[in-house]
Amino acid sequence: MGRLLRDITRRKPIDQISEDTGGRGLRRTLGLWQLTAIGVGGIIGAGIFSLAGAVANEKAGPAVLVSFLVAGIASAAAAFCYAEFAGLIPRAGSAYTYGYAVLGEFPGWAIGWDLLLEYTAIVSVVAIGISGYFDDLLGFLDVQLPLWMMGAPGTEPDGVASGSYKINLFAALLCLLIAYILNLGMKDAARFESALVYLKVAIVLLVIIVGAFHLHADNYTPFFPFGLSGAFTGAATVFFAVFGYDAMSTAAEESKDATRHMPKAILYSLAISMVLYVLACLVLTGMVDYRDINPNAAFSSAFESAGMKTVGAIIAVGAILGVLTVLFTFMMGAGRVWFAMSRDGLLPAWFAKTHPTRHAPTRITWILGVGSALIAAFLPIAEAAELTNIGILLAFIVVSIAVVVLRYRHPELPRQFKVPGMPVVPIIGVVFSAWLITFLQWQTWLRFAIWFVIGCVVYFGYGRRRSVLARTGDGEHEIRT
Repeated sequence: MGRLLRDITRRKPIDQISEDTGGRGLRRTLGLWQLTAIGVGGIIGAGIFSLAGAVANEKAGPAVLVSFLVAGIASAAAAFCYAEFAGLIPRAGSAYTYGYAVLGEFPGWAIGWDLLLEYTAIVSVVAIGISGYFDDLLGFLDVQLPLWMMGAPGTEPDGVASGSYKINLFAALLCLLIAYILNLGMKDAARFESALVYLKVAIVLLVIIVGAFHLHADNYTPFFPFGLSGAFTGAATVFFAVFGYDAMSTAAEESKDATRHMPKAILYSLAISMVLYVLACLVLTGMVDYRDINPNAAFSSAFESAGMKTVGAIIAVGAILGVLTVLFTFMMGAGRVWFAMSRDGLLPAWFAKTHPTRHAPTRITWILGVGSALIAAFLPIAEAAELTNIGILLAFIVVSIAVVVLRYRHPELPRQFKVPGMPVVPIIGVVFSAWLITFLQWQTWLRFAIWFVIGCVVYFGYGRRRSVLARTGDGEHEIRT
């Protein structure tokens, strides 16, 4: 029993985790603003183009901007913790690497294993959501595709015979497209990502600037139609639209100056996104009475109702292209977590092999692309969405606890950024994340439990004996992986 306890709690020594990866690292090509763009790309997506309207219409009314502010403050508590770790441990893996270094091998494994499923499922869910926008756009253009490729089985709308849908082909192809782009190498892939992020931000600014001339003060009254509790319920819903920096932090090993740039990129991306979220919500609820907001295509419908159909169509197209950045960020995040786990020996090293010239983990990325494509092709969005959420929240809890433990265990370590208000801010991150977990459905817990059991089988059957720490020592010696 003592040996088992030592094995699962062995840690990678913080003071010996260097940036030298023994020739098995990733190419450092990302600057500060490219990292920030990846973070913004992961945060601003379906949240602003779909979720804001749905929450305003059903839960919070004009107070949806309060929902985003509350969620942003809570998310910032975790973001500060990620920023401290990102500057201290500039390696791929994010929460997995932080947990492994501070809490031990098995806690790190558990969070990394869960993030593999969570990030992959998020890619699938977003791809399915984009396919819905695509179907609407085709309808606007009077284009009709064969029913068999229009959606997953069982998702037929009213008026379409059951069994007509066989596969969501567009969503599956999107997942494969993102895998292909990521395999071009991070330098070229980041350029593609940055271009789409700039387009997305331009669309949001278009919404804010043009919409500001069509506001009606009466639409803000009552401001809390569902009460203050409605705004807080809305915060629990939109919280999942204000993370993304966690997946971006997995790219630390591909940053040119990770110790300086990663903390800034995390905080910049969240700050930029929150400003845009709040202003966009202010415009949306000012243009349209919250009861009349279209929860599926809020902004494009708002502009159409104001007589600006062309602007609405531009927003719809921009939403489709802009949300692609979410797929990019989270597929990249899943790939980097998997890469780090394989390089550490917890999964077969075969996966960690990178392309000889592009220095991208191509094997992992294609597996993720095919896996997310299969989920997107054959599962309805509600079932795919049930695979998400819990892992992200657990990662927030792990990182928030770990930053406190490490601050008191090793206060002497050089930190480029320090979490303010220690330990209050990390505790806020833990409490808020734990509170949000209580909103999850039992089906989510069941799927998490099944995936966790599978992970335990893999760890105790393979990773515990084959990890680098198991083969080279007890974690107290220098480990170069």
